[in-house]
Amino acid sequence: MKQVNQRSSDAGITLFEILVVMVIIALLATIVAPRVIGYVGRSKVDVAEAQMASIATSLELYYLDMGQYPDAEEGLVALVEAPEDNPAWQGPYFSNVSGLTDPWGRPYGYALNAQTERYILSTLGRDGEVGGDGEDRDLTRS
Repeated sequence: MKQVNQRSSDAGITLFEILVVMVIIALLATIVAPRVIGYVGRSKVDVAEAQMASIATSLELYYLDMGQYPDAEEGLVALVEAPEDNPAWQGPYFSNVSGLTDPWGRPYGYALNAQTERYILSTLGRDGEVGGDGEDRDLTRS
């Protein structure tokens, strides 16, 4: 019979090897994490722009049926729920009320310009305040 000699140091990994692997993982995380977070922020801006385009299309369909855009009192909810006593409404023009909130959880702004009879859709971006750059910039569509 052969006898196998193994040294106890070959039996597993050392604490030093584990620490080296953890340092490498931490370095990779510090490089990759900011980029991933940046992509998520930019994607929310892209989602907001796409939602606003969809709402604008729904407003145009509403206008074709009703001959006017919803007034400020009715707001964007008129795209989902029929205004009272109006047989011309052929909606819903938008699938649900939850789609009328921006990716940051705030309802889209809607205003009707009485002079031009055009609407203005808006969102204040990530920060919820007027102005800003990048993810914080205000988005409008008319």
